[in-house]
Formats: sequence, C-alpha cells, structure tokens
Amino acid sequence: MRIGYKLASEAFGPLELVRQAVRAEEVGFDFVEISDHYHPWLDGQGHSPFAWSVLGTLASRTRHIGLATGVTCPFIRYHPAVIAQAAATVALLSGGRFVLGVGSGERLNEHVVGRGFPAVDVRHEMFRESLEIIRLLWRGGYQSYRGRHLTLEDARVFDLPDEPPLMAVAAGGRRSATIAGELGDGLFTTEPNADLVGHYTAAGGDGPRYAELTVAWAPDEETAVRAAWETTRWAVTGWKVMAELPNPVNFDAASATVRHDDIRERFACGPDPQRYLSMAQQYVDAGYDHLVLMNTGPDCDGFIDFFDRELSEPMRRLVRR
Repeated sequence: MRIGYKLASEAFGPLELVRQAVRAEEVGFDFVEISDHYHPWLDGQGHSPFAWSVLGTLASRTRHIGLATGVTCPFIRYHPAVIAQAAATVALLSGGRFVLGVGSGERLNEHVVGRGFPAVDVRHEMFRESLEIIRLLWRGGYQSYRGRHLTLEDARVFDLPDEPPLMAVAAGGRRSATIAGELGDGLFTTEPNADLVGHYTAAGGDGPRYAELTVAWAPDEETAVRAAWETTRWAVTGWKVMAELPNPVNFDAASATVRHDDIRERFACGPDPQRYLSMAQQYVDAGYDHLVLMNTGPDCDGFIDFFDRELSEPMRRLVRR
C-alpha cells in the first residue's frame, strides 16, 4: 500500500499548499495529490488557486515525492491538447514523478467558460475523445483528430518526457470504470467499491488503483467532526449531486441537512488510529493499492505528525483479507 496526502486546493491558498507538500515529503508520504478546481465546494473553504502553477512549484520544491492531479477534467474548461502539454511539462520538471489523474468533471468548475455542462452520456463520449487526443499527442509529432465532439488541428507537444506520465482515470460507475480499463493506466475512485475494481480489470485494466479516504484529525473527536462538517459536508451528498450543482451556494443548500452523525459514519474522525486503520482496511479489501488521505480537520500539521507517529507504518502493512 502506498499512501498519499491530498492537497485540498479548495481550502488553502497556493503558498500553504506548497508548504504542506514539503511537510508531507519530510514525513514520508509517497505522493501528494492536488484537486484541480475553479471554485471551492463551499464559500467557507475560501480558496481555489490554479493547480498547474502549484504543481510546477512543487516539482522544484520537492525531491522524490510523487505528484498527481486528483482529478483534472480535460475538456470544457480545458482542451485536452492543453492538458497533454501541461502534464508533459510537469513530468519533465519533476523528473518523471507526475501522475495525471483525469475525470469527467463537475458543473461547479466547468460551467464557468459558458459552454454548458452536457448530460452524463455526452460527457463520457467527450471524455473518451479527450483521452484519445492526449495519448495521440504524447506519441510525438504533429497530430490531428476529428471526433464527434472534439477536434485537434495539426498540433504538437514539443517537450515530451522519455516516458509519458501514467494516466489514472476516475470512475464512479461501470461506464467510467470501463473507460479507465480501456484507455487509462490506472483507476481512481473515492469509495471502497470492489465492483469498480472488477469493471476496471474486466476492461483490461492492470495498473495502480487509487482511492481517496476522507479523514478529520483533531485531539478530540467532536472537534474533528465539527471541522469536517463545516468544510466538507458536501462530500456526503454523493457524486450525482456533486457533479451537477453550479456554485458553492448550491452545495451549501444541498448539504444543509447533513448531520454530525453522518460525518462520523463516513469519515475517520478524531485521535484514534484504529478508526483510520479500520477504514483503510476496507479499501485494501476492495482491491486498492494507493490510498489518498484527505484531512478535513482543523490542524494540518497536527494531522501530518499524527500520520508520521501513528499511521505510516501500520497502514502500509495492511493486506487484503
């Protein structure tokens, strides 16, 4: 099991994200993963810096920790040609430490350019075309592509690494897990769902399997639960809600009925390492081998120290039962 630290770009400014990544490397996290948002989920989070600028800085400020997007939507707000170029550049700057995590996006971030947010079946079609374009450009040379939704005209990424970045594809259901198996190098999910791993492998996927575990560290459980509720109650609403709402005010309204008990049930909260290890075991049993810890508690440094002291070794020793 490899363990990552989530850089929540919705909750922290760029300088703080860089500082946290440096600390994560110091205590032995295997990789850091940054969310690529235009808006935060809630206004109270208060941030949303440009993830690719932060990644460039991380490449120069760290030495060996892996870097990843978790995740980037490579169409609508971006064109896949831009993401192909950006990912290649970060891979070069980081000495091959970069993983491109990609997904089919949320209205929250993609509607800002005024192109609308298509229905999910159309998004999956656009997602497939985007991944095909990225792969095409990573081959080198001038390339063109004409799909049903996306076009590439006589484009070339001049600065390419010797080996293209690994591309992990986010999945929340059978269709997206199949795309991950067919077009990706790895799987990325946010739940301990063994069925998604099964769909991924059935479609030919044999790469790393990333999953995100939301936690909230504090010296006492109630403080942790309260902090998680204030900043991250949106995560309880589920992907069908999370993909479709346009702005933080909508997420505030949609999560108004989330209770503290809902947070306790879904997140690992408080100072007890066994709670964290028990929840991590669910992911291991479901077939995941890369676990990303997203701390929503009030003290980032306290959580990093807690990980170093209590979780690092026992979490890595977890095996599938």
